[in-house]
Amino acid sequence: MGTTASQLPKDLLSEYQELTFLTKQEILLAHNRFTELLAKEDRSSTSQRVPLEKVLTMPELKSNPFRKRICHVFSTSEAKDGSLTFEDFLDLLSAFSDSATLEIKSHYAFRIFDFDDDGTLDRGDLEKLVNCLTGETDDTRLTPEEMRQLISNILEESDIDKDGTVNLSEFQHVISRSPDFVSSFKIVL
Repeated sequence: MGTTASQLPKDLLSEYQELTFLTKQEILLAHNRFTELLAKEDRSSTSQRVPLEKVLTMPELKSNPFRKRICHVFSTSEAKDGSLTFEDFLDLLSAFSDSATLEIKSHYAFRIFDFDDDGTLDRGDLEKLVNCLTGETDDTRLTPEEMRQLISNILEESDIDKDGTVNLSEFQHVISRSPDFVSSFKIVL
């Protein structure tokens, strides 16, 4: 643990604690995990980026059907390549931590499910969401009729203003009625 603390200055550690829902120990563990993902020659700087492919090898993300979307939502890369800086990585872990609020968790869940990044969940987003959850194999894929019916049911339940899409406040309204959401929307290192 001593070497990790020396690699992460105390003032930066304090700042990260103030800006995230993570404890000092969680930040230090995150720093260790992030550093392990970096190439050896890049480990001296906190501004280095871990490529998407490397992040996806983490056991905590490996089996998550939304793993690529998660990285893209938290990535600040101008290249939009899903790569993460240490601060991006902390933001991701903070939003998925047990201490994050329902509002924060639902905001990021909405962004993850908004595949086309247009600020609404339309039929295309909902179809991609369902395909991620059910898997896209012939055995698990819904028929076009089943998909149409499921999306119609989702919109019937969620689309309060009946505009054919689910916006953030409608999504948060649905999530607020789902007691398991907060406990299941997490990643623990």
